[in-house]
Amino acid sequence: MTGVIELGYSLSNRFPDPPQTDYRTAPVRTLRHDLFCGDVYLDVEGEELATRWAWVPVLDFAWALCDIVEELDLDPRGSRSATVRTADLDFTQNTELLRFARRFGLVEVSATWLPDAEPLVVRHADLRRESRDFLQDVLADLTDLHEGLADNPHIWTVQGRFPRI
Repeated sequence: MTGVIELGYSLSNRFPDPPQTDYRTAPVRTLRHDLFCGDVYLDVEGEELATRWAWVPVLDFAWALCDIVEELDLDPRGSRSATVRTADLDFTQNTELLRFARRFGLVEVSATWLPDAEPLVVRHADLRRESRDFLQDVLADLTDLHEGLADNPHIWTVQGRFPRI
């Protein structure tokens, strides 16, 4: 049974961004891996996969999730394909993974740090829409919080690459 997916995040007070950060000129690697740490969650009909580490780079998670959703859609047969396409989203500070497996139009999402949890199952089209909305919401929040971030050309690039659907 598939359900509606909700994606969310919280920023950490334990791992603040360095005060000297120039968000206007920060390189991609810094934007994706060194800033905006916190936790993320995926919820489907009350079943949740969540990090509780406080150090997950939230922008990188949102960006990588959009990349993975597109990777899962590379089969030219799309939702008609019986072939299972898989992708992993890895967390840089440990060995944990979010695993994605698409068959037909459904995607199963599981977390290696929750080995006994049943995979969450969502429609690929819903995951695409929600991941892009999540990325755009994260970008809007972060550009409101950090002066100059909206002027960073790398932010413009990711905003244009993954627009809302």
